[in-house]
Amino acid sequence: MPPGANQVRIIGGRHRGRRVHFVPGRGLRPTPDRVRETLFNWLQADIRGARCLDLFAGSGALGIEALSRGAAHVTFVEQNRAAAQRLRDNLELLGERDCAAVAQTDALRLLRAGADAPYDVVFVDPPFADDLLPEVCRLLEDDDWLAPAAIVYLEQDAARDWSAPPTSWLLHREGRSGQSGQRLLRRSIVG
Repeated sequence: MPPGANQVRIIGGRHRGRRVHFVPGRGLRPTPDRVRETLFNWLQADIRGARCLDLFAGSGALGIEALSRGAAHVTFVEQNRAAAQRLRDNLELLGERDCAAVAQTDALRLLRAGADAPYDVVFVDPPFADDLLPEVCRLLEDDDWLAPAAIVYLEQDAARDWSAPPTSWLLHREGRSGQSGQRLLRRSIVG
């Protein structure tokens, strides 16, 4: 295995420069450093103290970056048992176990079960081939997963057209990098 394979570098915050290993799997492609840097520049005023949900967590790169930059709590959702265990191990290694939870389950099943409390920031980066974004967005909006002014980050294959988001979500930022298209949407509900 080449040096650096199956690992991601934390690019900002208190864990900046640390590397965490992940378990490779079907459809797993950690969000590249450049895209994460852009995303967290977009989120810099919102991430500190936020309650975050990292759906389809995979390597955990987005949620771990959020913790590194001051998120209060991150719930990681990952179906693959080995990947979920690696996330737990990485959180322990970073000393972030008390600020995080790892749910080893199917993200859609979890979303259909309903939320225990709303999230401020949600990262949605499913395997590109699965076309899950429309259903995930509907469930997030309809089943009380989101705080009134929540922010939702979406990532999908750049060649695919974006589906219409829920009417209460406003496009805040948009980007494209290689095969990946990204959108950051803000929910505008007076609550």
